[in-house]
Amino acid sequence: MSVLTAVRLSARPSAAFASLGLFWGTWAGYVPVVKGGLGVDDGTFGLLLLGSACGLVSAMWIAPRTDKALGARAMQVLASCFALAWLLPTLAGGAVPFFGALVVVGLCSGLLDVTMNARVSEREAVTGRSLMNAAHGMFSVGYTLGALWAAVARTAGLAPVAALAGVAALVLVAMVPWMRQEPHVVPHPAAGRGRYPWVAILLCGGVVLAAFMTEAATEAWSALHIERTLGGQAAEGALGPAMLGLTMTVGRFGGQVVAERLREVAVVVGASALAALGALVAAWAPGPGVAYLGFGMFGLGVSVIGPMGLALVGKMVPAHFRTEAISRAAVMGFSGFFFAPVIMGLVSQGFGLRWAFTCMAVLVAGAIPLALLLARRPAALQPA
Repeated sequence: MSVLTAVRLSARPSAAFASLGLFWGTWAGYVPVVKGGLGVDDGTFGLLLLGSACGLVSAMWIAPRTDKALGARAMQVLASCFALAWLLPTLAGGAVPFFGALVVVGLCSGLLDVTMNARVSEREAVTGRSLMNAAHGMFSVGYTLGALWAAVARTAGLAPVAALAGVAALVLVAMVPWMRQEPHVVPHPAAGRGRYPWVAILLCGGVVLAAFMTEAATEAWSALHIERTLGGQAAEGALGPAMLGLTMTVGRFGGQVVAERLREVAVVVGASALAALGALVAAWAPGPGVAYLGFGMFGLGVSVIGPMGLALVGKMVPAHFRTEAISRAAVMGFSGFFFAPVIMGLVSQGFGLRWAFTCMAVLVAGAIPLALLLARRPAALQPA
């Protein structure tokens, strides 16, 4: 099946993935500006980013009920809330309001993440096709465009609130109308819900966590690494997240083809090794050019790990558990988007960004033993 066919089959949730990517890409390019405006050190900034994690964890528990309550309009409502929420941190006048604003962003992001991943998994069940990599590829497309927009906007002197407001207007007018999709409701069996599939959730969630944690750290700190450690200019710094987004786009669309030909465990092991090597290259690069190479290698590798983990949990659990299971595994993974920048900030504060990115190499390599454990426990891959 071609990538275009996969995108067409998952077109409505793919619009949500792309909109999410637009915001995160723009935000990543503006991190140095936002941090400078707050006037805090690396460690404090990393702790402030923990506000998003608080919102995200809350989303894990309420996402299934929210999805059920909103029905076919769930992605539309949540994408609209997410777009408007992004204006809050850019308007925050200090550290405490900034933290509170990120709590709201994290909550909206988590709710939309869970819902759109559940919709893709439902489409996979209905069509019998692998669609998750293509949908996540659309996130990377949006992320790349957002990072490139940030590079242009920063060069032109545009403030973060103006740049993100432009993205919000685009999403609300052009993308939200495409996101309406009826959920595929599966009633509980007459015999009851059965045993909860914690093993599948925890193992797959761990794989997703290893991928998304390191991806988030690279998104949030790559621009600072290029500008501060390697002496790059503002536009060169913004190209770090752009390189990551571009290679992740290529990797995820390529992963759509690979997912239909190779076992997931083999792909996760190889991709984790490539991502770890890329993080090391970026960490110890002598200049921006070599750092771009490292971020590119990392992006190609890490791009397929998370989507495969989420696709697996959707397939491994009974259908009536699907949204709940994806909610748990997704929040395990997406919590990495917020905990990783905290770790990066603390390590950078103590030892510098080179060692912080070295830690990310070790973390993404952690997906390898988890994948091997999955391979040795085939019983865990069956619906519980």
